[in-house]
Amino acid sequence: QVQLVESGGGLVQDGGSLRLSCAASTIFSIYTMGWYRQAPGKQRELVATITKGGNTNYAESVKGRVAISRDNAKNTVYLQMNSLTPEDTAVYYCYAQIVRRDYWGQGTQVTVSS
Repeated sequence: QVQLVESGGGLVQDGGSLRLSCAASTIFSIYTMGWYRQAPGKQRELVATITKGGNTNYAESVKGRVAISRDNAKNTVYLQMNSLTPEDTAVYYCYAQIVRRDYWGQGTQVTVSS
């Protein structure tokens, strides 16, 4: 059973920073890890992904403000978010592709106050 455990969400002021972490419990190799988010009344959307080799992909809305990284030895992915705005308020979900299956974390709330 694969589990993704997220941490690091919370309340931050406009312009602030947060760092999210997600650790995957698995014995299998993880190809892609990443983060998606879902704001109230909206569909879940991509934030950023990173492959095992380090190739990254970012949503246009976060480019320049967000950095994704991973520690393959720890099966952990990180999301450093800077210059946060109220529009970044959402539940952030960790994602991992393991043996061609998709896995999701429970989600962590990020709230940016104006």
